[in-house]
Amino acid sequence: MVATTDRIEINPKVMLGKPVIRGTRVTVELILRKLSEGATEGDLLDAYPRLTREDIQAAIGYAADTLANEETVLVKPPPKHSKR
Repeated sequence: MVATTDRIEINPKVMLGKPVIRGTRVTVELILRKLSEGATEGDLLDAYPRLTREDIQAAIGYAADTLANEETVLVKPPPKHSKR
């Protein structure tokens, strides 16, 4: 098990090792997906009673930190072949 923050954990035995809210099976991905679909913080708290506002903020922060540390590699596309 990897402790990433006091609220986010990665454990290969929980949700195939995806980052989850500690002590739950609620993934960071699920929280972000629901928010992107228009769910409000209140909607998430109602749907997942074990979540707290701090958990939701931790999920957003974890995702931002992950993207900030991600390495981007730009690959030049192959040239297009003209048809004769």
